[in-house]
Amino acid sequence: MLAMMAGCSTTDQNGEHKSLIPLPWKHKVTRVDPALPNLPAAGSGRGGYYQDDGPGANPPPGLLDTPDAVVKYEPYAKFANKPYAVFGQTYTPLVNDQPFTQRGVASWYGVKFHGQRTSSGEPYDMYKMTAAHPTLPIPSYARITSLETGKSVVVRINDRGPFHSDRIVDVSYTAALKLGLLGKGSHQVEIERLFPGDEIHAASARRAAASEAQALPASPAIAALMLEDRVDMNSAAVAHAQTADTAAGADNAAPKPGFYLQLGAYAREGKAEEVSEKLKQSGVDLAIQVVRSGGVNRVYGGPFDTRAMAQEAARALPSGLGLKPIIVRR
Repeated sequence: MLAMMAGCSTTDQNGEHKSLIPLPWKHKVTRVDPALPNLPAAGSGRGGYYQDDGPGANPPPGLLDTPDAVVKYEPYAKFANKPYAVFGQTYTPLVNDQPFTQRGVASWYGVKFHGQRTSSGEPYDMYKMTAAHPTLPIPSYARITSLETGKSVVVRINDRGPFHSDRIVDVSYTAALKLGLLGKGSHQVEIERLFPGDEIHAASARRAAASEAQALPASPAIAALMLEDRVDMNSAAVAHAQTADTAAGADNAAPKPGFYLQLGAYAREGKAEEVSEKLKQSGVDLAIQVVRSGGVNRVYGGPFDTRAMAQEAARALPSGLGLKPIIVRR
């Protein structure tokens, strides 16, 4: 022991002799992946993220190679898609397969929430390709594209948030890394909901068409219309509509299956008929139906065989009509 201590010694600046006893195990310093940005430590309050949040101390290697989420069918979580209120504002999640596009600011959340339960009931894993959104269904899938870096990822929506008026989505640490927004902490992004069976080029075409039409920002009017149609017509509502059509002598009581443009939803008696007549007078070449569902009269145009065809018809509507159509499947 004395020999070992003598062989492992040093002298400090004051000339005092100190012994260094080697550790009885091999110690390796963890090397941080050089591909990751050098961020302030979690809880430092100096990052571009929430003040008491931040990156993990030892991220797993190869995060940039993490594959995007695979879009697949999953049943909606039982309790995660009901209306809820946060900070005095009520949110009503979408619970059908209507398309959804939105532009705004994305942020990310990390180690503060890592391992905690998400709204889906699953533990949050900051190293997976997931995101939190106030109203998209849980679970569902979305393509998020940074309008600053041009990078794009596909994530699985499994949590609720953010609840800040200036932000529309919180992505995981890995999704933020792949989007290039870790260093700044937030970016302007575009969100597009994806569905099982969507082909990449079809999704890109819809996104490009929506950009050309400048229909992406979720204005209060559009958001309200989306929420208004949050539930597919239930069997009772369908039966009511069919009975009304039959009583009026309609040739085809049941709607033909397909995609429709919902051109408006009105509680005031006669308003839907006014809008329908206005459409006909404007020369719009579109079959119009007025369907009563509960206490709301909905104006539909269609049907169309595909979403793409419905979107093309929506873009062709005269802007002077002031309509904000959304696409629904009936």
